[in-house]
Amino acid sequence: MSRKSQALSVLIVSTLAFTVCFMVWMMFGVIGIPIKKALHLNATEFGLLAAMPVLTGSLVRVPLGMWTDKFGGRIVMFALMLLCVVPIYLISHATLYWHYLVLGLFVGLAGGSFSVGTPYVARWFPKNRQGFAMGVYGAGNSGAAVNKFVAPALVVAFGWAVVPQVYAVVMLAAALLFWFFSYQDPAHRVDSKITWREQLAALKDPKVWKLCQFYSIVFGGYVAMSLWMVQYYVGEYGFDIRAAALLAACFSLPGGVLRAAGGWLSDKYGAHSVTWWVLWVSWICLFLLSYPQTSFTILTANGEKTFHIGLNVWAFTALMFVLGIAWAFGKASVFKYIADDYPANIGVISGVVGLAGGLGGFVLPILFGVLMDLTGIRSSAFMLLYGVVWVSLIWMYFTEVRRAAVVGDQTKDLGLQG
Repeated sequence: MSRKSQALSVLIVSTLAFTVCFMVWMMFGVIGIPIKKALHLNATEFGLLAAMPVLTGSLVRVPLGMWTDKFGGRIVMFALMLLCVVPIYLISHATLYWHYLVLGLFVGLAGGSFSVGTPYVARWFPKNRQGFAMGVYGAGNSGAAVNKFVAPALVVAFGWAVVPQVYAVVMLAAALLFWFFSYQDPAHRVDSKITWREQLAALKDPKVWKLCQFYSIVFGGYVAMSLWMVQYYVGEYGFDIRAAALLAACFSLPGGVLRAAGGWLSDKYGAHSVTWWVLWVSWICLFLLSYPQTSFTILTANGEKTFHIGLNVWAFTALMFVLGIAWAFGKASVFKYIADDYPANIGVISGVVGLAGGLGGFVLPILFGVLMDLTGIRSSAFMLLYGVVWVSLIWMYFTEVRRAAVVGDQTKDLGLQG
């Protein structure tokens, strides 16, 4: 088989494997709703339950990225998927809250697949196509939307306990399919003489931490919203679990599938330009989403009049759809930064940035629950995200936008003097 055909096969089966891993990773976003009802959990406890898999999926990203550099993505991805099969199945037999939390930690290993597949896929393509290739692979985030289509149907038809049983079988089948249709190139491995300390030395670069901040909103926010939105629609608008999951998929699906388009845009216009506009679109959407349902009465010349301000379900869903598209582009543009600036160390840097994004996806649902319990305002989740986007915009302005303007002015002055 030609090198080009091998690269295409690797991209296809890796994307399929990541889609299944992400579907499993987001499982508690749906089955957590009947579990919450059965165990009488509050919003904070539900947030912790939904976020628990995200914790381990985030923490293992750095070592997985390093192992991918050293041993190759094929064997690491296959082993990772096999390790998740049994814990996924055991969830159907859990009865106590702590059972779900502990098993969620093991199931969360599936989320680490991103740091394996990203460098594995990228190294099969030339630099001018790496953004697109990583974007296609990252479209496996659409597993969050697949979960919202599959899990509610299974819950309604057979009960929530069937979901992890089906997902365990799907994970095993996907692992075998990946193994038989993927390839390994020894040239893609980092020199085995390089130590972990030497690989991690790149973390001294402050730009890595800036990328972590960006990714904590475009990926961490995406994960958190994917886990949170089904119960949000149920609580805020009164939908049943199937209708709520379908509407929530309007955010999750474009947020995953269009990542490939974000990779193409980043290749064409640059990672900086795409990320800058993603942050501004996010800022506008989150500002509108933050406003809670409000009724107020004013005294007029003709007596009291009551007004209501708030987003109806269609306006809300439309804004979430736009936000999902923006974050899809942003996830791809951040990793285009990595491919451009750290071509020899993609595994480690993507692992660190992925860790930051994953930790955002872990912390945010818990904070959503805390804010909900404290204030009773469901839109407080969007208020929190709005603040995070503000931090990213300010950071990017002072480190890139303003600096570029200053350099441009200095260059212009030197040209005039010459």
